[in-house]
Amino acid sequence: MPLLINGARIDLAQPPGEVIRTHPQLEPSSKTHDYMLACCGNQSLSGLLIANPSSESLASPFVTEDEKARVLRGQPAQTVGPKGLLYIQQREFAVTTPKDGSVSILGSDDATTCHLVVLRHTGSGATCLTHCDGSNTQAEVSLIMSAVKSFSNDTECGRLEVHLVGGFNDDRQLSQKLTNQLLRTFDLQQDDVHLVTFCVTELNDREEKDNHFPIIYGIAVNVKTAEIFHATFPDKGPDEDLRSARTLTGAPMTNIYDAKTEQLHIGPYFWMPFPHVDLWLEQDDKQILQNLSTSPLAEPPHFVSHLRSTLLFLKEHPFPADSLFPNRKPRLYKKTEEGLWERVRFETI
Repeated sequence: MPLLINGARIDLAQPPGEVIRTHPQLEPSSKTHDYMLACCGNQSLSGLLIANPSSESLASPFVTEDEKARVLRGQPAQTVGPKGLLYIQQREFAVTTPKDGSVSILGSDDATTCHLVVLRHTGSGATCLTHCDGSNTQAEVSLIMSAVKSFSNDTECGRLEVHLVGGFNDDRQLSQKLTNQLLRTFDLQQDDVHLVTFCVTELNDREEKDNHFPIIYGIAVNVKTAEIFHATFPDKGPDEDLRSARTLTGAPMTNIYDAKTEQLHIGPYFWMPFPHVDLWLEQDDKQILQNLSTSPLAEPPHFVSHLRSTLLFLKEHPFPADSLFPNRKPRLYKKTEEGLWERVRFETI
């Protein structure tokens, strides 16, 4: 079944800008933004809004179809704290529902050429967020489709909606390639998938002194209300270096959350000693940036320090099966009453 916009099949040959011009309902309105802020009060995060609402919210008189995507791009990123947050790193995904008593926000950032994908079933409310880098888009879309549908099998009404955010006009055109991969892969799914938010590549690009940068690096989705926001996350959750090390060693997309037990699952992960790790740690910041980034000029300020921390972690744990996962069991975390992650020991399970 095809990828749809308002019931019509999307023309995959169109560049992102032309898709928006053909389907202006993908663009959020300033009135929609004001309405969301009024409804959510201090709990709202201004930023990315759902542009083409599903049937349950079409009654709102505030939605218009002719206002430009600049409204979305113009909203400042809001800082999201750790309470109730499940942060998603690159090549990770998580899915949960509004019934979740621990996680209310899924979020991810630091996306340059990467794309952030939110897939939601409007009937069950099952919501998935993933951070795609183009390593295996077909397999990744299949994973998140299956994950969301597994929470929606008993739901008689509703539809699958997808929101795509990320990328920019990078020199290597990696963003454009990933945009095309995602559109094509969703278009080939057996189920109808409705494209609702589309802020990718040229639609998420700003130019400064002849250099291009993403406008939006991160988003959050409120699982209970389905609102999507432009956001940043100082706290990226437990085992940040461990999770980054897994990605740097080439591991595939993985699910990190069990919504039934409301637990974060990290690992078990396994890798071989990282090649030339000592040599990489000796390099200056410029060399690391130029050689280990897909978009050196567009990376956030903390990119190199974070990468150095990950490389050091790989040096300290060349064989994670021995040092991190001696029992071949995952590291489990559960939210406390204060909404923060706390390690769960197997002897307490």
